[in-house]
Amino acid sequence: MEVVNKIFMNSNTFRAVLKPFAQIWANTSGYRRLGLRYDDLIIEESSEGQEALRRLPEDVMVGRIYRMKRAYQLSGTQAELPQNEWTKPEEDKAYYYPVLQQVKKESKERETFDSLKLVK
Repeated sequence: MEVVNKIFMNSNTFRAVLKPFAQIWANTSGYRRLGLRYDDLIIEESSEGQEALRRLPEDVMVGRIYRMKRAYQLSGTQAELPQNEWTKPEEDKAYYYPVLQQVKKESKERETFDSLKLVK
């Protein structure tokens, strides 16, 4: 499954076909109306997720916490931000996912290294 995923993700044609739909989904999903970024939606309850959060710079982490608290308050009152405060597509950049992928890669390397058997 991972091989198929890599093939699709590296295909320029596939990306060109899906990009308009991705923008439509992002706009209709509603997270931008609450001031969130896509990476704010990633669940961080795994050990790798916690490590990735620990590695984030302090200013990025403060922004994440602020956005999540504000979104929680808005959802509790069933309100949205004014349209001029919505997250704009150019602001919705990945900040957590690349760190999470790096942590997962390191974890996989560590697991591979720890499972090596010495041959004499």
